[in-house]
Amino acid sequence: MNYGFWNNLKRPIIGLSPMDGVTDAAFRYISDKYGKPAVLFTEFTSVEGIARGAVKILGAFIYHKTSTPTVAQVYGSTPKSFYDAAFVVCEMGFDGIDINMGCPDSNISKRGSGAALIQTPKLAQEIIKTVKRAVKDYFEGKNIEETDLPESIIDLVKNYKQYDMKRKHLPVSVKTRIGYDLVVTENWIKNILEAEPVAISIHGRTLKQMYTGKADWEEIGKAAKIVKKTETLILGNGDVKTVEEAKEKAREYDLDGVLIGRATFGNPWIFSRKARSAVLGGKDHIATKNEKISIAIEHCETFVKLTPNGHFPSLRKHLAWYTKGIPRSNELRNRLMRVNNIEEVRSILSPIIES
Repeated sequence: MNYGFWNNLKRPIIGLSPMDGVTDAAFRYISDKYGKPAVLFTEFTSVEGIARGAVKILGAFIYHKTSTPTVAQVYGSTPKSFYDAAFVVCEMGFDGIDINMGCPDSNISKRGSGAALIQTPKLAQEIIKTVKRAVKDYFEGKNIEETDLPESIIDLVKNYKQYDMKRKHLPVSVKTRIGYDLVVTENWIKNILEAEPVAISIHGRTLKQMYTGKADWEEIGKAAKIVKKTETLILGNGDVKTVEEAKEKAREYDLDGVLIGRATFGNPWIFSRKARSAVLGGKDHIATKNEKISIAIEHCETFVKLTPNGHFPSLRKHLAWYTKGIPRSNELRNRLMRVNNIEEVRSILSPIIES
């Protein structure tokens, strides 16, 4: 099995979970710089959108130069589109490609994508096998120009090559859930395993649950027992708040790793030793108000630098997360919820940094 970068990661693997609307280029940069997770994932991107030439959505695939493995996540329901989109991921120099089979959004699932693939296991298998075939074809010399991708996509990808990129045989992984409307963990995981992905990351909720209730780690444990009989890696996900908790989950449920999601909001230090010590009441440095504010500004500056055509108001939620717990934060957040550019952010936050 082609493990690629996964073989080089220290166990347990503690990574940043892919999150739509959150894990964009700037968020990943800040998380990487201040936390250093074992692996980074992009936001998910539509393979059908790529296939029809939606150049704008490739903004999700912008990333910074780093030694941290970065995996591009894609979603859809059309195997042919997955095949062509895989060439985009390969050509852009990512370290892996992840197939989203867990998104609970109704706009995604009603098109048969995301978590809806749990209801069509044969299609899910075909998609995994198709992506594996695409990355193999690319590695063996097939060029992106030989796909059916529109010229607009091909031109953008070719112009993107900002670093030295050699052809790699990318490992193919899957991110999923324990069920659609009912829990079907064991049968579903067995179906995925027939296509032999390198890794499976499983969130402990069904699509119907969305993000309500508690993640069911017993079901994640059931998945691990099945996966451990194969060469595929298994990672858990759901409601983990610290690295120490992630390590404990990995030990308890015999996992290769854990992905941390919402606990990273406004907390890029979560993956670092200092962050763990702070949570556990150690003597290491806890992020001060000045540091939180400075990094909030840096996050916005990075967004402008990496994605100059990005939707700046999308940063408002990040600013709210960074300023949570700061004195008079309600008043501060009310102002930050109206910012539209970096100048406005600086004018609000810079004055409250203490010398």
